[in-house]
Amino acid sequence: MTKSNKSNFKKLYEIDCSKHVEAKGKFNFLSWAHAWRWLKERHPDATYTIYKNADGWNYHHDGRTGWVECGVTIDGLEHIENLPILNFQNRAQKLESIDSMVVNTSIKRCITKAIGLHGLGLYIYEGEDLPDIPTWDEDQPNMRGNYIAQIMEACDNQDEIQTVELYRDLTKSQQKDVWKDFNPQQKTFIKSSCREVAERKYN
Repeated sequence: MTKSNKSNFKKLYEIDCSKHVEAKGKFNFLSWAHAWRWLKERHPDATYTIYKNADGWNYHHDGRTGWVECGVTIDGLEHIENLPILNFQNRAQKLESIDSMVVNTSIKRCITKAIGLHGLGLYIYEGEDLPDIPTWDEDQPNMRGNYIAQIMEACDNQDEIQTVELYRDLTKSQQKDVWKDFNPQQKTFIKSSCREVAERKYN
């Protein structure tokens, strides 16, 4: 990184963005419009790129969920960021539910985070890479119990697809947290269902 790049990062990092931070669940976001305005005021030649997939779509997917990829270039230095397409609960949006609105929102947030890699508002995102702990939405105190009950019912009904969709909707730590509540038969069915669904996808 050149001296100019280092200076750019420091100047952008020191900007107070607190008045334009938006909260969604347990995450904070810097307003896209304000981030882009601040950046262009200081770096008029700054540009962003939306990286499309092989089919020309403005988002990527793995058959189950999707994400966007955007880059922001300042003084010849590009930082690229990837961002999952999330639903209103900040969980990965299922592929069949992805529409242009959520893609557009994800792109704007991805560009903002790419700007953050250049320094602007980066402190807002510090701590997001902390280990995932089994947190459950405060406004849904019965969320854990509801998931357990639904997964148990799907197992008892031998519904592989429903079992996998419910189980994979949880974070890795949440999966670990609820695992102890299932009996041996249910655990076996969950494992076999995940394996069967994966084999169908890739075969």
